[in-house]
Amino acid sequence: MMPAIGLVILVVMVFGGFVISGGDLGAVLHALPLEMMIIGGSALAAIVTGNNGTQLKALGGGFAKVFKGPKFKRQDYLDCIFLCGKLMKMLRAEGPVALEPHVEDPQNSAIFAEFPRLMADKTLVALICDSLRLVVVSSGDLDPHSVEEVVDQHLKTHHKSALGPADNLQWLADALPALGIVAAVLGVVKTMGAIDQPPEILGEMIGSALVGTFLGVLLAYGMVGPIANRVRAIIEEDLKIYEVAKQIIIASLHGHPQPLVIEAARSGLDHANQPSFADVFDGLRAR
Repeated sequence: MMPAIGLVILVVMVFGGFVISGGDLGAVLHALPLEMMIIGGSALAAIVTGNNGTQLKALGGGFAKVFKGPKFKRQDYLDCIFLCGKLMKMLRAEGPVALEPHVEDPQNSAIFAEFPRLMADKTLVALICDSLRLVVVSSGDLDPHSVEEVVDQHLKTHHKSALGPADNLQWLADALPALGIVAAVLGVVKTMGAIDQPPEILGEMIGSALVGTFLGVLLAYGMVGPIANRVRAIIEEDLKIYEVAKQIIIASLHGHPQPLVIEAARSGLDHANQPSFADVFDGLRAR
């Protein structure tokens, strides 16, 4: 909702201020379609040229995130704590043999089945299961620091891939002013070809050319740049659930008491998504 409100404010204030100052909005609107075709078309061509199909699909998903918001809510973080806490408690109480069927086949695991929303995120399930498979295959005799290095590499690779849409949008925002200049230069070339026309016609043509520069800068700093920033913030927020899973698994492997492990994971979350102490520990007791 807020991004849509922001875009409405931008359009109203920019064009409203122009009209109030005595500007002729009709002249801008007359030039807008062709300038938008040049700038938007060249921007689209650059994005398509520089990305493969998977990256373009992810870019579309990035735009959708602006209006949908973060994927994970407070309950999802709470469920992640419950899921990892139950798995690590089973490992500690019953050993790797009891844990093995759950991490080898999470789709048929009674523990994972309690959390269908988390099961829908294949990356999270893979992170948890792959990390614990290392413990299972080594019969629990594995240095936690080694597991942590593997998990960190997993997260680093995923984070880089997940932030691709935000990086692409920021690149586009940086390119739009230059593309606006391209449109303006073409307008100037057109004007020079009609240099024998009366001043009023030349003035209109030069004004149309300058709309290209205006449009490129407005799109870059008023729309695409803020959208890129919003997409990055949402992606980074959603990535925190993987950090929660990592923290519980690694700290448990180090042998820290489970209440301390759980509280460290809970308190590290942003206030907007942070479950209360009672929600976490009452929920753990109930389960």
